[in-house]
Amino acid sequence: MVNPESANHRKGSGRQVSFLLKANAPPNYTDWMKQRVDSEAGKQIYSHRMSVVEPVFGNIGTNKGLNRFSLRGKTKVQGQWQLYCMVHNLEKVNRYGKLAE
Repeated sequence: MVNPESANHRKGSGRQVSFLLKANAPPNYTDWMKQRVDSEAGKQIYSHRMSVVEPVFGNIGTNKGLNRFSLRGKTKVQGQWQLYCMVHNLEKVNRYGKLAE
């Protein structure tokens, strides 16, 4: 273990923290979710999510600049979120929703 006093100055390497795992610990929700995502069906579902859902959040966060809500309260935040989603969907309709001639 590194000297704990070295964390008190800038050139120190800080502290090391370790956790001991119990050998017969029951699985928790994190273990259950890891098992689901690592399964063949989970990999397929997660890869689909990466191509369908995540670009929407990326567009709204990066291109539209929504990195935090400017309103307070669940109802107001929900309304602000729905406005951003509506703008995103209107842009998609404008870009891709034209009828074939």
